[in-house]
Amino acid sequence: MVESQVSTHRPGSALPQPPRVIDLMIDAAVRNLLGQQEGDGHWCAELEGDTILESEYVLLLHFLGRGDDPRVGACCQRLRSQQQEDGGWATYPDGPTDPSISVKAYLCLKLAGDDPDSPRMAAARRATLKAGGLRACNSYTRLYLSIFGLWDWRRAPAVPPEIILLPRWFYFNTYEMSSWTRMIALPLSVIWALKPSVPLDVTLDELETDAAPPRPKTSLFEFFWSKVFVGIDRLIKLVEVVGPVPPWRRRALEEVERWLVPRIEGADGLGAIFPGMVNTAIALRCLGYEEDHPLVQSQLRELERFEIEEAGEVRLQPCLSPVWDTALTVNALLASGMDHRDAPIQDALEWLLDREVTVPGDWREKSLQDAPGGWCFEYRNDFYPDCDDTAEVLLLLAGVRGRTTELETRRREASARGLRWLLGLQNPDGGWASFDRCCSKRILTLIPFADHNAMIDPSTADITARVVCALLVHGHQPGDEPVRRGTGFLLREQEGDGSWSGRWGANHIYGTWLALTALREVESRRRGRPSERLAHAIRLGRRWLLEAQNGDGGWGESLRSYADPRARGIGRSTASQTAWAMLGLIPAVEAETDRSEVERARAALDRAVAFLHGHQLDGGAWYDRDWTGVGFPRVFYLRYHGYAQYFPLEALAAYRRLELSTRNGGPTGPDLTAN
Repeated sequence: MVESQVSTHRPGSALPQPPRVIDLMIDAAVRNLLGQQEGDGHWCAELEGDTILESEYVLLLHFLGRGDDPRVGACCQRLRSQQQEDGGWATYPDGPTDPSISVKAYLCLKLAGDDPDSPRMAAARRATLKAGGLRACNSYTRLYLSIFGLWDWRRAPAVPPEIILLPRWFYFNTYEMSSWTRMIALPLSVIWALKPSVPLDVTLDELETDAAPPRPKTSLFEFFWSKVFVGIDRLIKLVEVVGPVPPWRRRALEEVERWLVPRIEGADGLGAIFPGMVNTAIALRCLGYEEDHPLVQSQLRELERFEIEEAGEVRLQPCLSPVWDTALTVNALLASGMDHRDAPIQDALEWLLDREVTVPGDWREKSLQDAPGGWCFEYRNDFYPDCDDTAEVLLLLAGVRGRTTELETRRREASARGLRWLLGLQNPDGGWASFDRCCSKRILTLIPFADHNAMIDPSTADITARVVCALLVHGHQPGDEPVRRGTGFLLREQEGDGSWSGRWGANHIYGTWLALTALREVESRRRGRPSERLAHAIRLGRRWLLEAQNGDGGWGESLRSYADPRARGIGRSTASQTAWAMLGLIPAVEAETDRSEVERARAALDRAVAFLHGHQLDGGAWYDRDWTGVGFPRVFYLRYHGYAQYFPLEALAAYRRLELSTRNGGPTGPDLTAN
């Protein structure tokens, strides 16, 4: 959906909306979502990233000798349309100019024939130089530039393929990196080792600057280990320069190739993510695979699926999100009152059961159990199911029953496998991470090629909260060890101001919503005396949300808060973040006994509903101009086009349940099957 499709804002009253108005809003949102369901039962909304995607796609096409491909021009048109007022390009709309993104965009436009002296290119040059120019680019950008002769390989960080030969007992080995780093770095190690050369007929000398990029403040520990890793990086390069190729290099490249092939064949592209596929296509060509080889073609074919052509532009998605969108959509529809026996729900159930991961993957290296289970984010990614998607699907499976005996049996068995798989990935700190267990050695983030801010995969509050909810709704009790340890992790992760940070959604609004939901469910199911610690944490979280509400009744938090803690909870209101705050407040309200606190929260919820009413589009959806999704904090952000559709529906449905329960004499607990 584009911004021009947004309807005229309808100002809403801060007073409670009449029940009929709430019903109409929910009905319109339901019709909108049902109209987007695919024929086989699933949903998949667009997932939008920054222009690094279009730039790297253009560079890949140039690497393959396809500089005259029509998609090059269409991608460059996208780059032009996304250029910011200051001339640079950013990781999210209205964000600060990012040197890596801007350098790549500038290069692509120069390759497309844009006049370097034109006002557009002059502005791009000024903004890029102000952001630090070539010297401020991240490691992956430097490696890409080296391929095209625009950066010296010796000045790019070493990504030695010998990493894959390091034994599992070694402090740093392949599986101490996050799953997404493995998918990016291992094919990149082939590129670094073989150093392909595809000279271009342009230079980037005008983006060089004598000024060194500013260094962030670091602790003595970080300073020391950064110097150690820089020394190791220089030693590796020295060996490359002064001697013959090490005898173990060939073996390392062979091992990387053996690692890549099954993961390519077991997914829609390596890891089913854009950077993994681009790097793999280049790496395979470096290893001698012809462009028409099935493995190379598979990567190019999957990349083409990410293309969206519109108004003369081509934009690229970083991956596809069908499992995530389907589970969240169905849970919102169930919350709205749709019967689980209805065909759209049953079709989605069957589609999701068909997507269960039933083969071992990389998670097995550190899991406490060996049996496969769970769900991935994308259509097919056998080696990488993840905890977040699995927990969300399990919440759905708790709220439906199969329409046939066979489907119901499959649902129960898949639920059991998914729960077992999740329990095997609980970290020693009690929390859950995204893909792996015990992937949290922060010292590894200081390695030179780790400046993408995603080298490790530690426990996070948002995923842990969702998993705790899934365990509870499937019969676990607050006193069970996994739930007890998960609850303890959440309590320890609460910030001093009462909020929780969000890893995969922006930011403290997202984390606080999920943490409050989980803690409220734990509290409501506890036997014996109420826990003052739980009640206090919930009260603090609720107060933080109330204080973060904007004057227009909505909530918003800029992605800037990942780099600047002062921006926490501050930003233009969005429909998705307003929905998250409502979903966090409603269970907290149900837990509160202080009448004045309840009235304050109810008034805030009324204003939030008025905001959603005033911003609902004619078709029943909402539109978020500001992005609220996260890939790598401070490096790569996302706009989930589905977030402004299913989350507001779920929040309105929860508000309606709260209103009904109040009129009927008292609160009811939140319906976990709707989350």
